[in-house]
Amino acid sequence: MNLGKNIQYLRKQKKITQEQLAEELSVSRQTVSKWEADEIVPELNKLVTLCDVFSCKLDALIRENLSDDAQIYSEITVKTVKGFRMARYVMITPNPEDDANGYMDAWANRSGLLAADPDAKKIGWDFPFVSQELQNRFGLRGYMSAYVLLDDFHTDCPGVEYADQAEADYAVITVYDPFCAAFERIPSAYKKFWNIS
Repeated sequence: MNLGKNIQYLRKQKKITQEQLAEELSVSRQTVSKWEADEIVPELNKLVTLCDVFSCKLDALIRENLSDDAQIYSEITVKTVKGFRMARYVMITPNPEDDANGYMDAWANRSGLLAADPDAKKIGWDFPFVSQELQNRFGLRGYMSAYVLLDDFHTDCPGVEYADQAEADYAVITVYDPFCAAFERIPSAYKKFWNIS
């Protein structure tokens, strides 16, 4: 069980002292110290309160080694992204990232986007609407690739969907060295969002 290490790690991440945590939970500083040293286990109601304080799930607090994640993932932050217009394309293939990005790069050249804006920003994300059967039986996955368009850029070049993205707040996490263990680290990054209360 990683409970003591997790309490200490999350407390330090939150930049609070043992005294401050103790005050918030109506216990003594010595009690928090004993929790962190795994000398005693908090009562269930205190565990629930700890989850509220640290914005995590009970299962993650007790079972996972959250301190190891600091070398793999950044802290989760919230970023406001202004609205923008984009040209996008989705592919469902065994190698969708490369396929969709290659397609969009070719489209950006044909459409004149890269001539008008050589620094055009390309973005991408997993396309989740691929059935389990397609994934398991054929090894298919989905990926959406898109170029952010300048406000004054117009083209009749076909082959993409044009879409407007409204201003929105996004949770952001960085996966350090994601290709070291891509099929483990990237899905686990998504799980970190789910562990937030």
